Amino acid sequence: MRTEVPGYRDQRGPSHTGANRCNKTGSPVCLAPEPGPPPTEPCCHSRVLTALECCAPCDIVSLSCRYQDFHAFDLSGATRVLEWIGDKGVFVAEYESLKKNEILHLILPLRLSVKENQGLFPERDFKVCHGGFSDTSVFDLKHVPDTRLLVTTGLPGSYLHVWQITEDSDVIQAASTIAVQEKEDSLWPRVAIFSLTTPGVLHGVRLSSLRVVDLESQKTTYTSGVSDSEELSSLQVLDTNTFAFCCASGRLGLVDIRQKWAPSENVSNGRGGPGAAGGRWCAEVGGKVRSPGPSIAILGSNGQLCLLDPRDLCHPVSSVQCLVSAPSPDPELLRVTWAPGLDNCLAISGFDGTVQVYDTTSWDGMGNQVEPLFTHRGHIFLEGHQTDTTPLVTTHTWHPHKPRTLLSAASDASLHVWDWVDMHASS
Repeated sequence: MRTEVPGYRDQRGPSHTGANRCNKTGSPVCLAPEPGPPPTEPCCHSRVLTALECCAPCDIVSLSCRYQDFHAFDLSGATRVLEWIGDKGVFVAEYESLKKNEILHLILPLRLSVKENQGLFPERDFKVCHGGFSDTSVFDLKHVPDTRLLVTTGLPGSYLHVWQITEDSDVIQAASTIAVQEKEDSLWPRVAIFSLTTPGVLHGVRLSSLRVVDLESQKTTYTSGVSDSEELSSLQVLDTNTFAFCCASGRLGLVDIRQKWAPSENVSNGRGGPGAAGGRWCAEVGGKVRSPGPSIAILGSNGQLCLLDPRDLCHPVSSVQCLVSAPSPDPELLRVTWAPGLDNCLAISGFDGTVQVYDTTSWDGMGNQVEPLFTHRGHIFLEGHQTDTTPLVTTHTWHPHKPRTLLSAASDASLHVWDWVDMHASS
């Protein structure tokens, strides 16, 4: 039986300016969080914001008028995992090292599952569909497509853990482990899933330990076979035979597992390219990897972002400086993601308590500073954090089918679901 998540209920916390907005006459309009008698005071405690068209200038336009929807929730612990299962469910997992860490399969509130805003719904909380506990920290989690299996990784990094979502109960239970070739105290294996007839788990700490393991037989079906000790920062499966790797140094490659190790790489780290500025890097390949044009985004811990064409990885199409106030305080949390439902649109996080959305359409040349199309600052403002206690966004993800809807989580255990308004398109 599904139960409501304790702590996920909309909070009635201190008032914040985001809940009031202006109507066309410029007078305040307040949206009641649920049906009932009119409140005696403005209902500025609701964590659910629904945008209204605003034709009068006001000092809160930066929040209320820029969201089509905005929902804030509180988890029991911070997560670095937001992994979709279908378009109505998402996995979260805690990552603290000194306790049992909870893994939850959450179902989105009905309001967030419909295609159009249809007003108020009786159920506005996430619901727990399944849950379990890990004895180790969970830094990443992958759902194996078309199965009830999950694979997690974290510290200590000696093993990957395979989990099964039970059919006759609400439990996520441990199923098996996969031994990691190179065991290092401070490093954890990156992981991705090949969706084959028999799924394969791609994992590795360094290039030298990269391998694909058959999930059923646990036999190794592919290895890099090299002694290269470059540390990995991200892995991504592109199709049934191809994956991309990104090293912490900014080295990036595309690999065909049908062949011996011969990746197409950005071996030149010349002016403007990844690695030239130092720091730590992560990458994501967009859905149009087979189409002409830049479909690979690689993000550095200093805010440099390069776009690469997979046909020529050695020469970035563009290299820009994102509008970040300082280098990432925890480069492990760097994240860049392409919007699946929007052309030339991506998001970045891991620098502070914000998520920035950029339109890459007009990017060209090297070294230009670019302005974000939209910045989500809710993790900072909703709790009234002081500068020295500002939470850090730990991860974000785009909704699979709602073009401008994202989920983001932060180190204070906040979880936000927000649908942003493109102010440039609106004007």
